[in-house]
Formats: sequence, structure tokens, C-alpha cells
Amino acid sequence: MRRCAAPPWVVRACTGPRMSPTGHHDAHVHVFDTSNPIAERRTRQVMWLTLVMMVIEIAAGTVLGSMALLADGWHMSSHALALGVSAGAYYLARRHAHDPRFAFGTWKIEVLGGYTSAVFLVGVAAYMGIESVSRLFNPAPIRFNEAIAIAVLGLAVNVLSAWLLSTGHDAGHSHHGHNHHAHGHDGHAHHHDLNLRSAYLHVVADAATSVLAIVALAGGKYLGATWLDPVMGIVGTVLVGRWAIGLLRDTGRVLLDAEMDSPVVQEVREVIAALPGAPQLRDLHVWRVGRGKYACIVHLSHAQEMHAAEVRSALAVHEELVHVTVEFER
Repeated sequence: MRRCAAPPWVVRACTGPRMSPTGHHDAHVHVFDTSNPIAERRTRQVMWLTLVMMVIEIAAGTVLGSMALLADGWHMSSHALALGVSAGAYYLARRHAHDPRFAFGTWKIEVLGGYTSAVFLVGVAAYMGIESVSRLFNPAPIRFNEAIAIAVLGLAVNVLSAWLLSTGHDAGHSHHGHNHHAHGHDGHAHHHDLNLRSAYLHVVADAATSVLAIVALAGGKYLGATWLDPVMGIVGTVLVGRWAIGLLRDTGRVLLDAEMDSPVVQEVREVIAALPGAPQLRDLHVWRVGRGKYACIVHLSHAQEMHAAEVRSALAVHEELVHVTVEFER
């Protein structure tokens, strides 16, 4: 058992990496979440598709003199940038997976990428809202035929991109750690690749705005309802804004370690309560270190005859606990 720096009345049994006399870490590797190469590859592919579509729209808008196409092209540039952030996050997490500076692995780089991408999505929603309100009170002439054609092409690209990202889940992640009886709880949500979800939401947001744009343009062309274009833009703003806020909430929760209301916390308490000798749980910290994977620090008192190995063995029934540190107050 390794002794860590602590007050004299606390004996801490640590499971983390130790420093050898040569100054190198021992063989205890802190890679709690493996990379998702399928998602990384799919995100890069969608990023390039988005960039190509962006160039087409900007070029078409410039040549045809359509401000609507130009605006949508530059709007897509924000999605391309966000997808680039997601792809970069996958790369950095994979590249630094074995870097000893990251005490609990690099998975949160992916989560940070998802959070950053969600911030971009909020910006996109704000831009759409401002532009739509402006056009509602100051209508601009619309060249319906070309705008509908480009919107349909954009929708096709978005559908293809959404399909690519929907198949980007690594099967190795989706069932890990929750295949036993007690862990049906919110496992699905906790296994989500939040970085992949952010990329997917950008594509879905773009697809939704394309559908709304087609409906609005068709209504304007055939019914003369030109007001439909900005109104649908406002509807799209609300949808995209809600998706972005939901993603910010989920990624922010992980980044801030707001996990103490997770079911796994109660499960840890139940295991400790069932230990022989009735030790008292004085303190407990639980946080996520991977998709559906947790680390915890357990602080026990009145456990004179107990060893850390006993506690870890008891907690091993919960496979999502991949890093356990036990502290004894003697």
C-alpha cells in the first residue's frame, strides 16, 4: 500500500501511478477511455463535406448575386469550424492518451471539444435569430429558383453527413461496463460520445434549417408568402438554441464533475454500508473519467482492521468504477 501526503490521522491507500526512484511512472497506466477511431474518421469526412458545400454556396452567391446564398455559405463556415474543433479534440485525446501529465486520462479533451462546439452552435442560433428578425421587418428580394436548388443540395449533403455521424459510434464503447443487473440506470446517456453528439447536432441543425428554408421558399414562390422565410428562420433559431443549451448542460456537467447525483454514488454508499465491521463513510467523491466510467475517493473511519484491497474488491462489482482511492481515518 502506498502512503500519500495526508494529515497524520489519515492513512490513504492510493491506486494511482507511483514514481520510481528514477523519476518515471510505474506501469499503472491511466487510460480509462479508449479512442473512437470510427467517430474521428466520420467527423473528418463530414468536416470536408461541409467545407465543400460552403465553398459552393459562397461561389454561387457571388456569381448569382444572391445574398441569401452568401449568408448561408458563411453560416456553414461556423459549422465547418466547429466540426474541425471536434475532429481536433479526437486527435489530441488520442495523441496524449499516454501522457503522464493527464492524471485521469484525456477523455475530457473530447468533452471540451463538444462544449466548445456547443458554444459555436449558440452563436449560429443568435446569428440566425438576428438575421431573421431583421428580414421580417426589412424584406429582401429572393431569387426563389436558385435558392431552392441550393437548399435542396445542402439538405442532401446534411442527410449524408448525419448518416455518417450516426454510424460513428464505436461498438466497443456502447456496451462496456453496464452489462450486469444493477446498471441499467441512465447508462445510455452516460455512454454518449459528447464530442460526436456535438458534431451530429451541428449537422442536424443545418439540415433542420435547410428543411425550414425549403418550406419557406416554396411558400414564397407558389403562395407569395414571403414572410414565411424569416418566420421559419426564427423557428429554426429556437430549435438550434434548445439543442445547443442541452449540449452545453451535458458537457458542462462532465467538465465541472457534477456527478454526485449519479446513481453510481448511491451504489457506492450501499457497498460501503454492507462492509463487515460497519465502517463509517466520512467523505465520498465521484467523477467521470470516460464514457460510462468513473473514479472515486472513499474516506472511511472506524475501520481499524480493514485494508484498501477489501474495499476495492467490494466495489469491483460495479464495473464502471475504474479508479478507486481509499482513505482510512485511524
